[in-house]
Amino acid sequence: MSFSAFYVDVITSELKMAKRPRSTSLICCMLIIMFLIFPNHICALDGYDDAEVQLLLSFKASIFDDPSHFLSSWSNSTANNLCNWHGVTCIGDVNSSHVNVNVIDLSGRNISGRLSSSLFHLSHVEKIDLSNNQLHGQLPRDIFTSSNSLRHLNLSNNNLTGQIPHGSLPGLETLDLCNNMISGKIPENIGLFSRLKFLDLGGNVLAGEIPNSMSNMSNLEYLTLASNQLIGKVPSQLGQVKSLKLIYLGYNNLSGEIPQEIGKLTALKHLDLVFNNLTGQIPDSLGNLTELRYLFLYGNKLTGPLPKSIFGLQKLVSLDLSENSLSGEIPELFSQLQQLEILHLFANNFTGKIPKSLASLSRLQVLQLWSNKFSGEIPSDLGKQSNLTVVDLSTNYLTGKVPDTICHSGNLFKLILFSNSLEGEITKSLASCKSLGRVRVQNNRLSGEISAEFVKLPLVYFLDISGNNFSGRIDDKKWDLPSLQMLNIARNRLFGNLPESFGSDELENLDLSENHLSGNISLNFGNLSELMQLKLSHNKLSGPIPQQLSSCKKLVGLDLSRNQLSGPIPVSLSEMPVLGQLDLSYNQLSGEIPRNLGVIESLVQVNISHNHLHGNLPSTGAFLAINASSVAGNDLCGGDTTSGLPPCKSKSVRNNPTWWFILTCFLVALAAFGVAGFVIVYIRRRKDLELKTVENEDGIWKMQFFEPKVSRSVSIEDILSAAKQGNIIAIGNKGAQFVVKDDAVNSISPTFWSKMVEFGNLRHPNIIRLIGICRSEKNAYVIHEYCEGKALCQILGKINWEQRRKIAVGIARALRFLHVSCSPSVVIGCVSPEKVIVDAKNEPRLQLSLPEFRDSKGFASSAYVSPEAKNSKDITEKSDIYGFGLVLIELLTGKSPDDIELGAHESIVEWARYCYSDCHLDAWTDPMIRGHVFKNQNEIVETMNLALHCTAGDPTARPCANELYKTLDSITKTSSCVAVNLVSSPF
Repeated sequence: MSFSAFYVDVITSELKMAKRPRSTSLICCMLIIMFLIFPNHICALDGYDDAEVQLLLSFKASIFDDPSHFLSSWSNSTANNLCNWHGVTCIGDVNSSHVNVNVIDLSGRNISGRLSSSLFHLSHVEKIDLSNNQLHGQLPRDIFTSSNSLRHLNLSNNNLTGQIPHGSLPGLETLDLCNNMISGKIPENIGLFSRLKFLDLGGNVLAGEIPNSMSNMSNLEYLTLASNQLIGKVPSQLGQVKSLKLIYLGYNNLSGEIPQEIGKLTALKHLDLVFNNLTGQIPDSLGNLTELRYLFLYGNKLTGPLPKSIFGLQKLVSLDLSENSLSGEIPELFSQLQQLEILHLFANNFTGKIPKSLASLSRLQVLQLWSNKFSGEIPSDLGKQSNLTVVDLSTNYLTGKVPDTICHSGNLFKLILFSNSLEGEITKSLASCKSLGRVRVQNNRLSGEISAEFVKLPLVYFLDISGNNFSGRIDDKKWDLPSLQMLNIARNRLFGNLPESFGSDELENLDLSENHLSGNISLNFGNLSELMQLKLSHNKLSGPIPQQLSSCKKLVGLDLSRNQLSGPIPVSLSEMPVLGQLDLSYNQLSGEIPRNLGVIESLVQVNISHNHLHGNLPSTGAFLAINASSVAGNDLCGGDTTSGLPPCKSKSVRNNPTWWFILTCFLVALAAFGVAGFVIVYIRRRKDLELKTVENEDGIWKMQFFEPKVSRSVSIEDILSAAKQGNIIAIGNKGAQFVVKDDAVNSISPTFWSKMVEFGNLRHPNIIRLIGICRSEKNAYVIHEYCEGKALCQILGKINWEQRRKIAVGIARALRFLHVSCSPSVVIGCVSPEKVIVDAKNEPRLQLSLPEFRDSKGFASSAYVSPEAKNSKDITEKSDIYGFGLVLIELLTGKSPDDIELGAHESIVEWARYCYSDCHLDAWTDPMIRGHVFKNQNEIVETMNLALHCTAGDPTARPCANELYKTLDSITKTSSCVAVNLVSSPF
């Protein structure tokens, strides 16, 4: 017996025998003395189990980081207050000897350390929740054999590894191990967890087949094995688990057909088998799932028609069968699905007409049928009884008119109907649909005039009606679109003067080309401070080019070609800092070319052909190697040999003897020196930029620089010395810093030199300038300007959301410049964090290089290369968009394409799609930016949505760089009016 126990027995005996007050007083004194002398032993009076205290302290000892000090209360000194320890709940009466730990809940405390097995030895614990922490190490082997009392175990969202241990806890009802790095196979005897109701093993790297023994879990209601590497078929034995309500098996490598036995699960409410390799037809037996609310089968290889039995699922809320190979016509049975809110059938091979019964669905909000082979007319009553917010029927063979009822609900935000054969006018009800935000109806046969109501929609930020037959004046109505960022009315039959304003200060892209517009260019266009693209070509505009256009400091592309503009080229155009493409061809412009126009560093493409210009061609910037076709049809002279222009003649000397006498007597020496100096500077400047041949001990080298100062301060010896010493950053003989890159692999390409010259002429604030190239028979080096900063891959884990957002916008701006402003467009081929340098101002700078194809350890193996480029070696603009999408995913999640924590997913794209559609935001955002999630939730979700559009498997489904930049930039300005938990059309 312990000393404290002895005193307890003595005092108890004395209390029983006490008859007089004096005896009672003596006993009280003894109690006080004992509490003072033996405080730690007296705690046993409180009824706590010392073994449980030691087990809890053992767990605490395995935690090496508790940043918020949640476990500070766990100590020997407070053991007598065990039930007040943070995250600990007890059962029993504290005044008795039967108080035990019942619950351990430390979810989301951001604690780090190894998972100790001590907690699982608590004999009375029923619930352990350690989810959403940074625990690592293997799962303890005795996790399922230590405590028969455990009912609920949640270890999700940690960094746990190893295999799922064997064993069974017959009383366990909840087991959540999702979003860890658990590997191996699912134990064959997992069916021994016979009382299990909730099982989530998703988001790991589990392999092998799904055990048939799961059919023994007769109480199982929730099953998710999504986002692993599981193979084989979906077990038909799952049909025996009649209690199942939710099944998530998506994002694995499951194959074969969907078993008919699934149709026996009559309690099932949610079935998700997305992004597997399932084949065959959708089984008719699914029609027996009368409680089903969500059916997701997208991203498989399913074929055949849509079974009629599906229309018996009267409680269905969301149906997504997109991205399969389903075919045939859709029956007129949708009227039976009155609870349906979301219908995604896009990217299949459905034919026939769009069912009229869709118009009867009163709850329908999202309808996406794009990229099929639907024909005929859009149901005339579509939208009359529905609460439509998103309608995308693009890229089909639809004819007829746009229904007058499509915006009847007043909530339609996104209307996408492009690339069909629709005709008729924009109806009055649609033109006055105040909720519209994004409208794309281009490339149809729509006609009639644009109504006054249609140009006063308050929320429209993207409006594209190009490539139709619209007619009438555009200046007889007031344009008032306050949210407008992109307007394209090109390739129609519109006429009249240009509007003075479009009612928006946010306009970024304005395309009015290929119409019959006349009159002068409004001076108010200079007030469009956000404008980046202005296209007014192929019209009948006259008058001068307004000087005020130079106020558009963000303008990258200006196309005024094929009009009747007159007067001189404004000198103020040379004040536009990012102008990259200027087309003034086929006008009646006169006078000389402003000398400073060639000084604009960003200007890479100029076309001034077929005007009445005369004088010298500037010998700087984009005019240095201008193509002959870009200056033809004028009275110009000078320029390089590529310009095709004659040399300029000197002005006639004045035939005045007095002038000659004065010149001869007083200025002959000064003139001689002046002319000599000018000629030397001019020739030297030209030679600085000319192709040079240098011979040394390493062979014959061809060199060309694109910066005169660099040409004078950097020699071939500087370059070769830096290359031999392995110096990436080198210093020339005059202190100039530059970066040397070995590019021998690409130099074998016949287009190497021309491409590099093209890169050398590029100037953009988000692109690292190429300042020179040199090549011999064996080696080639590319010289870039030195940009002080670090690669994005080095700092990504240390920057906040605002910095990441700025970096994403900057890269998108660079891509838009390369794809849109450059002609021909410049393609990188592999946009990756390694190619992005973030400078001291947190601005991203993209480093250009030629696309490479190598068999190993090279470009072809890079995860940032689009799938079609790897297969065909055909690099397109959409290849760059794919790489940028991966960079966006990495900025959002902190995970790279080579990350080993992607579970079952073959690529980070599949993992991201799974997380976006099936996981909470906190589960996939980078821990570094989770503190920003609440404040920037819409931005982060919309950015991920954009990233998934950029990484679409079909290159044609990816946005172009121009739309990409505008969408990304507008995410921070325009909140989405529709919250859809599924990936929507990329249009």
